[in-house]
Amino acid sequence: MTKIFIFILFFFTNLFGIENDKKIIVGAERIDQYKDLIKGKSIALLVNHTSIVKGVHLIDTLSELGYKINKIFSPEHGFRGTIERGKKVLGDTLEIYDKKIPIVSMYGKNRIPTYENMKGIDVVVFDIQDVGARFYTYISAMHNMMKICGELGIEFIVLDRPNPNGNYVDGPVLDLKFQSYIGMHEIPIVHGCTVGELAKMILGEKWIENGKNLNLKIVKVKNWDHTKNYIVPIRPSPNLPNQKSILLYPSLCLFEQTIVSIGRGTDFPFQVIGHPNSSFNNFKFTPRSVSEESKPKLEGQESFGIDLRDIEVKKELNIKYLIDFYNDLKDKKDDFFGKYFYRIAGNKILENQIISGVSENQIRLSWKNDINSYKKIRKKYLLYKDFE
Repeated sequence: MTKIFIFILFFFTNLFGIENDKKIIVGAERIDQYKDLIKGKSIALLVNHTSIVKGVHLIDTLSELGYKINKIFSPEHGFRGTIERGKKVLGDTLEIYDKKIPIVSMYGKNRIPTYENMKGIDVVVFDIQDVGARFYTYISAMHNMMKICGELGIEFIVLDRPNPNGNYVDGPVLDLKFQSYIGMHEIPIVHGCTVGELAKMILGEKWIENGKNLNLKIVKVKNWDHTKNYIVPIRPSPNLPNQKSILLYPSLCLFEQTIVSIGRGTDFPFQVIGHPNSSFNNFKFTPRSVSEESKPKLEGQESFGIDLRDIEVKKELNIKYLIDFYNDLKDKKDDFFGKYFYRIAGNKILENQIISGVSENQIRLSWKNDINSYKKIRKKYLLYKDFE
């Protein structure tokens, strides 16, 4: 009887051990992998509300362990992740354990920290959940922080997290003539990298000055690779409330510089598409202001369109939605595209292709060579098993 009990205990111990081994462990949770890199140093964190370690913020986690956090830097949407897109983020102060830590905005007056901001800092730790789209600006904040750290010889550590859209690569590659804060790198819209892999690429491809002086360290995710799905546990920005919106974001963000709404000002942003003059009338919604700062497109106007909340999102950049709505709103064609659509698309070609009636398949073929060239570059910097 005793032997049977021991065998059963051994079996279940190993079974649950296997299950635990399969649990995805983000870089921030693997403190044993970076504790010696920050021990005894003056630390700055580039973080926001997504920087969570087992339900506790990274700041609290490191402070409780006795590490010296002397400055916090925040990206677009602010440290708490509540500020609407494009709105200037002001500096702030965080009080923790009777210590006041300054929060320096990287989406306010300056998007690159000043020398004064970096004074007395030995190491910067980056820990922010990205969603894998070129125009999602957390990677732009990382780029700018890497740049200043390279200039000043400050160590830079990336605590990596999975990319929820990291199991495919698609879309036009950025034409550097149209480089901006929502498109800093010569990568496609869906780049298929984690922030750690992108940091390696930025450094390896010499996309920042003084990169040779940057001491980059990456703490990898455990038990995840590009073949696996990843459900983001916390909304990464105000208008990405759930997994469906995150998966649709790369495709629907193309509508941001058009006259069409993608549900900002509703309970389901980035999950619907609509316009008051649309003939797609199986679904309707009315955008509204959800905060004093929020002034959504088509506010107060009943809009007709399509509901994507129950669809299965394919692993591709969907341009069919864009083509269909352009063709549907025939009386609005001259006004359909906004002034800065090319910044989101990464070129001026896509807009012209849609206006000229080029088919979806032909459009995809037009960026195929650039995608293949990019994939060869990407392979050099992968930290995890790839999807192909």
